[in-house]
Amino acid sequence: MKLKIVLIVLLLALVSLACGFSVDLPTAPTPGPDVSEAISVPMPAIEGARLSLKFGAGDLSLSPGAPAGTMVDGTATYNVSDFKPVISSSQAAVSIEQGDYKFRSVPDFSDIKNEWDLRLGESPMDLSIVAGAYDADYELGGLALTGLTIKDGAADVKLSFDDPNRVEMNVMRYETGASNVEMEGLANANFNTFVLESGGGQYKLDFSGSLQRNAFITIQSGLSNIRLRIPEGIAASITIDGSLKNVSADSGWDKNGNIYTQAGTTPSLTFLIEMSAGNLTITD
Repeated sequence: MKLKIVLIVLLLALVSLACGFSVDLPTAPTPGPDVSEAISVPMPAIEGARLSLKFGAGDLSLSPGAPAGTMVDGTATYNVSDFKPVISSSQAAVSIEQGDYKFRSVPDFSDIKNEWDLRLGESPMDLSIVAGAYDADYELGGLALTGLTIKDGAADVKLSFDDPNRVEMNVMRYETGASNVEMEGLANANFNTFVLESGGGQYKLDFSGSLQRNAFITIQSGLSNIRLRIPEGIAASITIDGSLKNVSADSGWDKNGNIYTQAGTTPSLTFLIEMSAGNLTITD
């Protein structure tokens, strides 16, 4: 994660030189002692309330297991006072936001710590995550997510649904820059629509799990390596839209022009993939 931040800073420096103007590059704050702060927020009165997490750089972990009646519970550990989380809530929404440090020159992030380890409650909620250059481990199985939106920058993310989502999710959306993302158990997410929009990077999407309804998946990506795993027996259709030539599919898939299909007895997954370059691998 620290390497990502350094690369971003170097890119900003090169851009400023190329364009002939100066910018104030970030300087890392002076770290102090580690602070571990408990976070516990009751579930809002309205069912299906929204939880918004805004996180900059660091390590973010989410899992089920918050106490009954609690929307989110856990700890934030940091050694820069300005990273102290800011919590706000209403009858319909809860927001947890990383404190903002104003960078001014070249940074040294070697001693900076910023870690959130949060557990989510079992009541229905809409979850939104906005993050920067960070590492994340999301285990969301067994929750009751009515919607899920993730927007991040240069990220290294592992996301899984080990158990079925307990309610129907309308839309699952992931927007990212140049990232390394692995998602497992996506059939358990119980979404109607899944949207992935990305720049370059490495993406592994595993649609194993219990598929309860027909679902539509759109993927728009730049120069990327994308690997789709759709287990044998799941009915699926994949349409490739764009000039992508590097497509590899296992023998269980039939090809007709730019459409790949797999027979199955489950509800169906319908994919529309837009890529102009990179590699797409389809496995069962």
